[in-house]
Amino acid sequence: MNERVSSGDDGLDQILGGGLPMNGINLIMGLPGSGKTILCQQFAFAGATEERPALYLTTVSEPFEKIVRYAQTLGFFAGDAIGRSVYFEDLGRELAGAGGLAAVTERIAALIKERRPGIIVIDSFKALRAFADDAQTFRRFLHDLAALLSAFPATCFWIGEYGEKEADTAPEFAVADAIIWLAREHVNERAVRLLEVTKLRGSDFSSGRHAYRLSKDGVTVFPRLADPITQAGYRLSEDRISTGIAPLDTMLADGYAPGSSTLVAGPSGAGKTLMGLHFIFSGAATGEPGVIATLQENPVQLERIARGFGWSLDTERVAVMYRSPNDVYIDEWVYELLDIVESTGATRVMIDSLSDLQYASPDPVRLREFIYSLTQRLSRAGISPIMTSETPDLFEIGRLAEYGISHLSDNVLLLQHLRANSRLLRTVTILKSRASAHDPEIREFEITPEGIVLGDSIGRNPV
Repeated sequence: MNERVSSGDDGLDQILGGGLPMNGINLIMGLPGSGKTILCQQFAFAGATEERPALYLTTVSEPFEKIVRYAQTLGFFAGDAIGRSVYFEDLGRELAGAGGLAAVTERIAALIKERRPGIIVIDSFKALRAFADDAQTFRRFLHDLAALLSAFPATCFWIGEYGEKEADTAPEFAVADAIIWLAREHVNERAVRLLEVTKLRGSDFSSGRHAYRLSKDGVTVFPRLADPITQAGYRLSEDRISTGIAPLDTMLADGYAPGSSTLVAGPSGAGKTLMGLHFIFSGAATGEPGVIATLQENPVQLERIARGFGWSLDTERVAVMYRSPNDVYIDEWVYELLDIVESTGATRVMIDSLSDLQYASPDPVRLREFIYSLTQRLSRAGISPIMTSETPDLFEIGRLAEYGISHLSDNVLLLQHLRANSRLLRTVTILKSRASAHDPEIREFEITPEGIVLGDSIGRNPV
């Protein structure tokens, strides 16, 4: 088994199969501001030892002093490591002299002999191209440097502000054993940072684009949640679980199946959040912990809503995870949710709402993949999620959630507004209950101080 170099971040190490294989040449590419320097510094401080230190070489892209100054503001920076296990060196003098790239190679060889590093970073590598008289000269430099680095057991990082198209033509991409691409994309009105491993010679890795954040802690990566289809079996209880609304339990043949996912769809004001709260607080009343993951109401607003129906969030059996829909990465969000579910032992989860996650998702395919993976992971653990989704039509609903998410749910409940002369009625219909009998009638309901109270089928007098 190949030894690995840790990135200092559990998420990225997971994507890389435990870290980058040792003694390879790794190309870190991306446009300005994508976090390439921070990522490589993070690798350096995470993997350096006094016996095998990290050698960080700057060229001409950023002033040497500036790189060191900004590194000191990061959480992984260790001042006592400088000069002991991490060394910063400037190649600017060699580049400015008459020796050019040949002098750079000689200087790197001398530093390797002196420091005996386990990690070598060149920042920026792409900037070295400008010091070659022509393409042939740069290729010769590249060949000589690669031969030097391959002869010495060190893990190397070459940083460059490369665009996607340059990967097809730049010779350094052929030399690299691994390529990590950092990018920033606009999703609706927000920018999302995405990381992709496009090459990792001799090793498997997690494909696709993974969200990441830059902060004072460095680079934090959230591996793309994409559970494969599994044929492995798992056992779930045969006992049904209550919706929290007795007549609705009857319509569903005694409630939901354990581990099943439920979609509650309907227009604004139809009672979707309230139906989810019934489910969560019904479980809490019988000793089942629950988690409310909301992107709608903040905790103060949610507590006011709950108290209006005789519930309180001030109970150890109900945990609330509120995140603003204006700054949410769905992959970061889901790992936070799974951590809270595990730490609380929750068996019921309310997600309010899928519409907000849809807005934050980079593309519809990714959203379907995300919902499938989440619901499958919860089901295997015997956890039952209830998810709300706002329909685009206020009356005469012709479609449910976008992108076929309703097909991924075991149960689908449709809440509607109906006009009845001078009254506005609320109704509920069970459109789907997978592998279970259910009452398909349209039932009127009212929202009272006790919550949702069901009446008879439409066409008969409500009770």
